[in-house]
Parts: sequence; C-alpha cells; structure tokens
Amino acid sequence: MSSAPRPTPISDAERQLRLGRLRASMDAANVQGVLLGSTESLRYFTGLVWYPSERLLGALVTATGLFYIVPGFELSKVDSMPKLAGEIVTWQEDESNAERISALLGPKDRLALDDALPLFAYHALAKSFGADRLVDGGRLIRDIRLRKSAAEIDIIQYAMNLTLEVQRRAHAFIKPGIKASEVIRYIDEQHRALGAAGGSSFCIVSFGEATSLPHGAEGEQTYASGDVVLVDTGCRIDGYHSDLTRTYVLDEPDADFARAWAIEREAQQAVFDAARLGAACGSLDDAARATIERHGLGPDYALPGLPHRAGHGLGLEIHEEPYIVRGNATKLDIGMCFSNEPMIVFPGRYGIRLEDHIYMTESGAAKWFTLPAKGPAEPFA
Repeated sequence: MSSAPRPTPISDAERQLRLGRLRASMDAANVQGVLLGSTESLRYFTGLVWYPSERLLGALVTATGLFYIVPGFELSKVDSMPKLAGEIVTWQEDESNAERISALLGPKDRLALDDALPLFAYHALAKSFGADRLVDGGRLIRDIRLRKSAAEIDIIQYAMNLTLEVQRRAHAFIKPGIKASEVIRYIDEQHRALGAAGGSSFCIVSFGEATSLPHGAEGEQTYASGDVVLVDTGCRIDGYHSDLTRTYVLDEPDADFARAWAIEREAQQAVFDAARLGAACGSLDDAARATIERHGLGPDYALPGLPHRAGHGLGLEIHEEPYIVRGNATKLDIGMCFSNEPMIVFPGRYGIRLEDHIYMTESGAAKWFTLPAKGPAEPFA
C-alpha cells in the first residue's frame, strides 16, 4: 500500500459550498425548502451522520437557514455530534414532526424531498402540506453529488489503495481447504489493520461454480486447487466507499479460462476507452457489450455473457449515480466516479468480474483509481 498520508476529511467550508449550490438549484426550481432525511445526503450537506429509523431525524434547508429536525429525546446527542452550525428544532413523541417542518415554511412554500426519505415520512408530510406542495428533490440533490470534488476523490483514492492492498493479502492467504468464511474474516481484519475502522463494508468470496453468481452463493464454500476465485470487497474512509473485485486462479489457467479472462479484460478496457467528457453513460455499457458479442457471447443480457449493467457510481453510497447502463443519456462530466465491471457469466461453470473504478478529469479522459489486473493468474498490475 502507498505510504501516502490519510487525506483530510471533508471540511465545513466545502459543505457550505455544497449548500450554496443546493440553494441556487432551489431558487431555479422555485422551491423554498429541501428536507434531508437520515440519509447519505444528510451527511453530504451537513456532516451529521445518523442512521434511519421509524423516527424522522433530518435537516431542512431553506434559502437562508439550516434546521435540524430532531426527536426531543435525541437533542443532547445530536447537539454534541459533528455537523454544520444550524438551529435544532425538536419534536416530541406525541407531536407531528411534519407539522413542525411546515411551521418553518410559508403557507404556500414548496418543499422538495430527499429521494431516499421513507414512504411513511412522505405520507405524514403530504397530510400536513398537501401533496401539491411536495416535489421530488432527487435531481436537486443528485446533480450536486454526481460530481466529486478533489477532496472527495482523494479520500476515495486512499480507500481504493487500502482495499487493493487487502486484495493482495487475501490472494496470498487463500490455499486448498480454506473456507470462504475464513477469507471473509481475514479480509475484515486486514481492512481494520490498515485503518478502516469499520472493517469491510461488504465482502463476497466465491470459489468455483459459485463465481457464476454475481453476488455470491449462500452457505459455506471450501477452496479446492484449480478453482476460480472471485473476491469483491471494500471499506469506508470518512464515509466514502472503496469497491474492488479480482477474479483469478492460483494455478496455471487452462486455455478456456485464459481466453474468457482475456475477453473480460478487453471489455473492461473498452469501457475505459469509451469514457470521455460528454459521452453518454449508456455508450460505455454499449462498448462492453459490443466487445463480448464480437467473441460470440450474449447478445444483450443473454448468458453466457454480461447479465447486468457495466458499472455504477460510487461515493458516500456504494451504488449511486451515474449508472453505466444501456440507455442512460447522462453525459460524463468532470468529477464523476464509477465502477468498470462488465462481468461475464458462464452458467454452471464460473463468472469473471474485474472491477476497478475510474473518474473523469479536466483533460477529458478517464483515470483509473486502481490499475487493472495483469492476467488470469496475476490479479495485480
């Protein structure tokens, strides 16, 4: 792993800039408030980290104010937590939080809702505001979160470097007779040892035929010599995710697997080569499918072939916009970060997923966070 120092967490000054962009979007959309739930968008704009429950806790952003909407008994805890300065507005157990939010806005003001708010919160707000005053705030929020700042990219790069080193250690740890659960536990331990306090944010370890299931098989597996190995894992650093998959064999690959692995790597490279500023996200997925179809796989989502989208955005959520999927007309822009993982599945035999992430630079080209794997028995560049 690189000896680069851990990057500085996102500053309050950057969060204030994000709020400024959100307020400008609100003004353009004729919206007087945006309600953030206990979601990653709350963390993104305010720095407050809270996990969802049946009680609404969030923040109301207005043209001039920031109001934290908090259950009364959580006041002292929220008051002590890191966050941007704002007024804390409490609601008690026998009160309507929707009414408390309504009182902070004018009688005809429109409220945009965080698209990750639960449905029960929407129903309470619709009763208080009237459904005609509520609008989908997803685009207001997502269009800002789509483009990562230099500080965000630095954090993601650090997390990716950390997980790449964990992948190297896992590769050296696997041996005949080892169980997938042992490898998963080891990967979690190594993430923690390298500085990811929460350990692995997720981990899939598959051997043999189980690698043909994109999200892994249920139950225990044991590695046997000659098995295909798939390891997909990540961690979080200051809330930002890493996500990295390697597929390989520990022994000399047979000709069929070597050929299939080369097709997968070619498809991954085709996605990278298609990633240019202004390109539609869907065109990258098209590039991957065109590559595998030239080799007699597919077409479309048919197997053997590519059964899912070629990639997903990454940031405070492990899967977020932009999605690298057929028909997505979203244009690539500076700061967009996304996975490159056009998995090829051979049902009943094995699957090959090579997953690295890339981000768009001012030069117009994409840049790898981690360099792609070298070969079917050499998973690291």
